[in-house]
Parts: sequence; C-alpha cells; structure tokens
Amino acid sequence: MTLPQTAASTRKVAIVTGSATGVGAAAAIMLAQRQCNVVINYTRSKAEAEETARVCESHGAETVVFQGDVADDTACQSMAQTAIDKWQRIDYLINNAAKTKFNPYENLDGLSADDFLAIYKVNVAGAYQMVRAVVPQMRKQGKGAIVNNSSIGGITGIASSMAYAASKAALNMLTQSLSLVLGPEIRINAVAPGAIQTRWLQGGMTPEQYQTFLLQAADMVPLKCVPTAEQIAEALVWFLEGASVVTGEVLMVDAGLHSGRLPPSSSSKATWDGIKK
Repeated sequence: MTLPQTAASTRKVAIVTGSATGVGAAAAIMLAQRQCNVVINYTRSKAEAEETARVCESHGAETVVFQGDVADDTACQSMAQTAIDKWQRIDYLINNAAKTKFNPYENLDGLSADDFLAIYKVNVAGAYQMVRAVVPQMRKQGKGAIVNNSSIGGITGIASSMAYAASKAALNMLTQSLSLVLGPEIRINAVAPGAIQTRWLQGGMTPEQYQTFLLQAADMVPLKCVPTAEQIAEALVWFLEGASVVTGEVLMVDAGLHSGRLPPSSSSKATWDGIKK
C-alpha cells in the first residue's frame, strides 16, 4: 500500500488490529478523540472499517484503513511500515484481532488440531508478529506502549472454546515474557475482559440465546452488568496513556466475574443457587 507521505506527525499514532467493529473500533475512536492518528485494520469487514475511519476522522484524526490478517507476518510488517511511511512514527499498538471457534466443552471431537493452530496463529503468533513489527520504530523514538486484548477465559479456562481459552492464557504469558525485554522504552500489558456486548459474542448464539445470556451473565457478577465495547476500550486506552510504571500486567475487566459469588453461609443476600430471591 502506497500512501502520500506527510510531515512528521505531532499527533501520536496508534495501530489497532481488528478495529472494524466492537472493542477495536471503540478503542480506535477513543484514541482519535484523544488526538491520535489511527491505523484501522480489518480482514473481511471493509464497510465497517471505513465507517470506523469516518468516525475517527470526524474527531480530527487522520486514518489509514488497512486490510490484512495478523496471522500473516508480511501483513504485520506492512501495517507497521504503512504507519511509518504516512506519519513517521508509531506510539501505540493495541492487539485486538482475535479468532475463535464456538464449541461446547463436552464436545471434545468438536476441536481439531487445525482449529487450535488457526486460533493460535491469530491470537498468539499474530500478536507477537505485530509487536515485533512495531518495536524498532518505538525504540527509535525512545518510547511506546502496547496492550493486548486478552480474555478472562485465559485465567479461568472458561470461554467460547477450550482452544480460545488456551490461546488467551498463552497471550497472557507472552505479555509477561515480552515485558522482560521491551523495557525500558516500551511498556506492554494486557486486558482480560469477560463477556462483552459485541457482534463477536452474538456470533455464537441466536438472538434469543444472546438476550438470555446477557441477563444471566449480568446476574452472575457484582456490578450486575455485561460491559460494552466502550467500557473495555477505556481500560485498553488507559494502559496506553496512563499506567506509566506498569508493565507485564494482566488486568481483569469483567465486572467482577473473577471474584465469584458469596455462598449462602457467608451472606444473607445469597441463596444456594446463587440468585437473590
């Protein structure tokens, strides 16, 4: 992709993978609102990516819409080079692109070795390849910040499938491992959301199942809500702009799901089935 080169940007530059819709789009828009130029990345959702770019531009940002699969290292290198060619800098990276296969845990025959490899290639290798692509420019600048959008499933083992949960556990450890070598110039952290109100989650359910799930999921957590894409994006952007002495951290952003629920013996508000009567 050849783009007209502009003068070195005084605005910070962010690459957000998988940013056509959902959390990635919300994060891209939030960064645009905070005076960043943004690379919007997608694999198939071109129309949605262009709409996200339009919203970013309405906030004064310059954008590049980049089609590419992070599982392909050539695409990762090209995405980073596109930002450098356009703005001569890369300040932030959000690794948000992800892949899953919805599969009931009891169905051990529902996941093949190819399924695992395809999921790991995006969720783990893809994130690693994007980090590797942006690190030289960040080090040249003397500063940068990276955040990986992981999942509570990488901590609890409960997710859309075992393969997805295992891949996010690997991403959490990759975050910690990379923190050992990217400092002092570059911080890297991860956010581990629970369920999120996005098209991604709806993709594995019927509309009726999705609405039932939202009610049940909200009842399970202390904050009694299922976070929106924008609420997860807040945490991602905080790791980029704040958290100046935090690296190698995995922050659970799940409305308190990881805290569990009080048993009846510990609370008059709880019942044995965990639902307040």
